[in-house]
Amino acid sequence: MSRLTRQQANLLLADGVQADVRDSAEVLALLERQFEAALHHRSSELTLLAEQLAPLLDGMEARRQQRVSLVRALLGDGATMAQCIAGLAEPARGALAAAWTALESTVQACKAATTRNGGLLAEQYTVMQRVLHGEDDTYAPR
Repeated sequence: MSRLTRQQANLLLADGVQADVRDSAEVLALLERQFEAALHHRSSELTLLAEQLAPLLDGMEARRQQRVSLVRALLGDGATMAQCIAGLAEPARGALAAAWTALESTVQACKAATTRNGGLLAEQYTVMQRVLHGEDDTYAPR
């Protein structure tokens, strides 16, 4: 941070949040495709989707870590993005606040989709294990 000015750090924060907004929307779309592929047992598509998701998620995590470091360097340990945003002048404050809200919303949707997809895949695995091991009444109601 010592080499960056406050303005440069704020620009990095804003650019990183914008990149995360873009990438999180793509992640959400891929998670929806993952759900459809799992429903239809398209394992090769699931593999392809995992390969597409990994770099997006890695990039978002790297930007998150950079964001935490920048906010702490600007405002001290324990500082939050909300505090950082509040310290900006308009119109930068409004733009970053809107982008941050959009990012938080999309991340929550991604978490819900991931939970749903994980549940489906786990259930499919359980059913397949029951079928492979010859369990009676595999498809009978529980």
